[in-house]
Amino acid sequence: MLVYTSVTKSYIPKARVLARSVKRFHPDWSFQLVLSDNLPTRFDLANEPFDGVLTIDQLGIPGWKSWAFGHSIVELCTAVKGIAGLLFAARPGVNKVMYLDPDIKVFNSLSPLDELLDQYEVLLTPHLLVAEEQTQAIMDNEISALKHGVYNLGFFAARAGGQGREFMDWWAKRLLLFCIDDIPGGLFTDQRWCDLAPCFFDRLHTLRDPGFNVATWNLAHRPITKDVQWTYCAGGVPLRFYHFTGYDSGAGLGMLMRYAASQRVAHELWNGYAADLKQADNSNPIYRHWRYGSFSNGELIPLQARRIYRKRGDLRAAFPDPYLAEKHDCFLSWWKANGQTASSELPAKRGFRHRIINLLPPRVAFIARQAKQRLALGRPPRP
Repeated sequence: MLVYTSVTKSYIPKARVLARSVKRFHPDWSFQLVLSDNLPTRFDLANEPFDGVLTIDQLGIPGWKSWAFGHSIVELCTAVKGIAGLLFAARPGVNKVMYLDPDIKVFNSLSPLDELLDQYEVLLTPHLLVAEEQTQAIMDNEISALKHGVYNLGFFAARAGGQGREFMDWWAKRLLLFCIDDIPGGLFTDQRWCDLAPCFFDRLHTLRDPGFNVATWNLAHRPITKDVQWTYCAGGVPLRFYHFTGYDSGAGLGMLMRYAASQRVAHELWNGYAADLKQADNSNPIYRHWRYGSFSNGELIPLQARRIYRKRGDLRAAFPDPYLAEKHDCFLSWWKANGQTASSELPAKRGFRHRIINLLPPRVAFIARQAKQRLALGRPPRP
């Protein structure tokens, strides 16, 4: 089994927590880091819990700088997941591949997944296993899943050959072309594509064990407890891994308070994750800057500039390296001269995080908006 995650520098501390939790239960599994960024200063793989690092320039994507420029930070980290999975599956000795988002922590053995891949060839986890009854929960969870995808692609597992490889190949091709956050257009990065996957791959298994991929969107139906051995459980079964989505933005805490305010052990879980991140050096400023968030002169790249560059083939042909800003004839110069007019070609929209933040209690919403602003600048939220 080869396990991997996809990050920029700012998520390396989270990836450390994830990798250590995987290695605790599966020291013989390989854990690989896919990095769409520069390595931070003083990074030494020998002192890390990762077995290897695969950088975006090593993925074999033609014109990768031009391609990467058309993506926001979240879009880029999700767009590389498919092609990276294919490369890992092609490595000698790799029979199975598993992806886990960096904001996940493993709490128990993942051997059941290994065993399921002997029977099936692709494994996915849906956001929800139980229908909601309350109107607010339907809006928060079921309608959200309809918008963002039935399956949460913070996890998938597949065999390295057969339909597992066919699935990764199918998914990778679509992510290279259409991995964007465009809910009105029917897309949400890498997730909406996999709504179609069960139609195309009959060896795909939908994992219904409530111990896998527990998160605030399903926590009300999977209460976190401890058994007599003090092992974490979710919905009465062993908690295999928890997905701390929205930890930085504050949205996760808001949803935790809404759906698990009385779950003492769930709050203990979140407090423990905060301690893990502190130990993993999460507040260190060396992780703050995203290399591909700025032009080469340090100016931040507006999202609208990425969108218009992605949309127009003439701009991609004229400026094959849009990050360059040291010469007069560059994309940045074109953008400064034409950006206001060009932006009018693009529809304005506000994404999922904006809508979720508006649902939070006022104090939590204020903190979340501050965190969102810092993330937009390539900086981690304040501890």
